[in-house]
Amino acid sequence: MPFVNIRIVKEVIASDPEGKKAAIAAKVTEAIREATGLTDSDVWVVFEEVLARDWYLGPKNVETLRAG
Repeated sequence: MPFVNIRIVKEVIASDPEGKKAAIAAKVTEAIREATGLTDSDVWVVFEEVLARDWYLGPKNVETLRAG
C-alpha cells in the first residue's frame, strides 16, 4: 500500500484547508492509481501542516522570506 506524507505550509491552504487537502489527495491518489493499477482505497495520504515560521529554507523561515 502506498503511503504518501505531504508536508505543506499551513498558510498556503488556510483559505479552504479541507477543500484543498481533498483536491490534492484526489490528484495524488489518481496519479498513483494510474501508474500502479491499485485502487483508491489502496493509497493512503496524510497531511502535516507546518506554520510558515517553522519551515526554513536555509537560515530563514518562510514567514520571513514572504515578508520580504
